[in-house]
Amino acid sequence: MNPDLLASIRALAEILLSRDLRIVTAESCTGGGIASALTDVAGSSGWFECGFVTYSNEAKIRYLNVAPSTIEQYGAVSEETVRAMVAGAVNNSLGELAVAVSGIAGPGGGSDEKPVGTVWFAWGNADTQITERCHFSGDRAAVREQAVIHGIQGLCRWLSC
Repeated sequence: MNPDLLASIRALAEILLSRDLRIVTAESCTGGGIASALTDVAGSSGWFECGFVTYSNEAKIRYLNVAPSTIEQYGAVSEETVRAMVAGAVNNSLGELAVAVSGIAGPGGGSDEKPVGTVWFAWGNADTQITERCHFSGDRAAVREQAVIHGIQGLCRWLSC
């Protein structure tokens, strides 16, 4: 694992443990990569609750309670959808906070408005989220790897690690 990423996860773990909080992941384009990276660290069972890999729109609706109208109006790769994914992940688990990610890893699926490499993130709890749109370069693997790292670093920023 990237040493900087490992350091971020360890700092995150300390904060979560000290505050008695558990994290939940709600992932689409990363396919569980954030959950995998977090649980690569020994002792993660003390602060990692669970992960939702909701790749399809139907899964986002069914397991994270994203409103169908949100996806219809804004698309799966949108600020509105990742906000709803965070709230749904927290509300459907025993975790107190979550990270959500939805994007277009490629090589296809992009558009002029949302080109390949576009990824939306949200971090927060059921009531409050912060969001960010990023554009990553490279092939599918590179986009996904950058999204995993950014998602975890965003958790650290949210918690002020």
